[in-house]
Amino acid sequence: MAPPSKYSPEFREEAVQIALRSSKTISEVARELELNSETLRSWVKKYQKQQEPAPDAELTVNERARLKELERRNRELEMEVTFLKKAAAYFAKDPR
Repeated sequence: MAPPSKYSPEFREEAVQIALRSSKTISEVARELELNSETLRSWVKKYQKQQEPAPDAELTVNERARLKELERRNRELEMEVTFLKKAAAYFAKDPR
């Protein structure tokens, strides 16, 4: 059985939040907090894994609306690209 951690859950959570919000590397944050960088890195990975949605999770209403908007925008951009390709081909013909 592993010995109890010398770091409280509150300290771990705060350290992870600092690491995620900071523009510094995990190693730099760990050094400032007087932690082993691999310890902090494992806490960050564990936190990120817990935050990931389940692969089979349904989309929320907001996510569905955002997806629909992005799909609409994607279709619009594809039409623009098609038009611009045709225009470029037309103007590439040099009638001189």
